[in-house]
Amino acid sequence: MNIKAKLLMLVILIPFKLHAKKPIEIHAIHKETFACTEHWDGQFKYAGDALGTDCVIGGWYEDDKRLFQRSFINSGFENEDWFGFKKNVLAPCDCTVTKIHLNPITNQPGVMTPGRASSITFKTKDGLSVILAHIREIDVKEGEIVKRGTVVAKVGNNGYSRNPHIHIGAWDKEGKPIQIQFDQSTLALLDRE
Repeated sequence: MNIKAKLLMLVILIPFKLHAKKPIEIHAIHKETFACTEHWDGQFKYAGDALGTDCVIGGWYEDDKRLFQRSFINSGFENEDWFGFKKNVLAPCDCTVTKIHLNPITNQPGVMTPGRASSITFKTKDGLSVILAHIREIDVKEGEIVKRGTVVAKVGNNGYSRNPHIHIGAWDKEGKPIQIQFDQSTLALLDRE
């Protein structure tokens, strides 16, 4: 390989290494089966939203002897139609609760109410922050140390949300977003027979 080719490789590879961030590995946020949709890079710019993930609990729905996995029963127009509504939300890490925000308004499915979602912000020993949003019935206090996998809240539907789900976001000490990866050994599928 000639010198030009080597220099070109350096110019290409060094920026990738400098910008590559190791994802934070977190505990499953539910014991039930859930599916997530990720916020792509550049979709949102705020810490906690950028590279965040929205997760919805699924359940089994039978119609005319056909079995489907869905997020809700009936029309989905009521929060109670959604399999995840008021289900337990688990701590993502061994961490300290640094901030709690409560939004008392519960949205109707399909209708967003402006305003910040109820949320819990956690900080790891390494200084990384993780947020769980759109929650309700918060079961922890600021300053409390929690173990990954313990119940911290219930699934809600508040803030910029169209249906019951949990938003998860993470960022480093400088406020730069970090991708989330679930520790697959914690994904216990208790709702399967």
